[in-house]
Amino acid sequence: MNFDSNYLLILLFFSFMGYLIGSVPFGLVLTKMSGLGDIRNIGSGNIGATNVLRTGNKKIAFLTLILDGSKGALALFLLTSILTKTSILSLYNYELIISVVAISSILGHCFPIWLNFKGGKGVATGFGTILFLNLIVGIIALIIWVLIAKLFKISSMSALISYFLIPFLMVFNSAENYFIITSIFISLICWFQHRENIKRLLNRKEPKI
Repeated sequence: MNFDSNYLLILLFFSFMGYLIGSVPFGLVLTKMSGLGDIRNIGSGNIGATNVLRTGNKKIAFLTLILDGSKGALALFLLTSILTKTSILSLYNYELIISVVAISSILGHCFPIWLNFKGGKGVATGFGTILFLNLIVGIIALIIWVLIAKLFKISSMSALISYFLIPFLMVFNSAENYFIITSIFISLICWFQHRENIKRLLNRKEPKI
């Protein structure tokens, strides 16, 4: 594939847009708007839905989950709409651009510039992007997450198991190599963000939901 300067600029532009959309800290915004304080000073200090749940407000936690999950898919949907209305698709690889946006939106959630690059763990946002890339894989991964969460009552464990299996699910359900590689990157990001949880799980000190 010929990566000319225009192609690189296009990839940089779409990845930047994906990053900005992914970096919106819904958990922080919603808890402050609801008078629950700064979520970064509560529980684990994470801005994700699991930590928002520790405020005791299930509605805000659920809304955070939905919005964090939606922003990954939203970034892909909006940028796909732009692609279909331009001549970019006839010149460049759609799957590669979408893959770059998927990864950058999750990086935006995990490392938002507005919060000194200290964001969430990418679980919900990752699910949103996986659902967009391959609906079957996304649904199966969500079912696995729910089943593990109900069985063990540990959010991090269900996320780690789900994201460990996602690349394998993608291999068997997608013929697009870019999406398979993307699922591997997304899973690695998720596991990296859960490194402290992994330590607590190994020491059997990870709190339950």
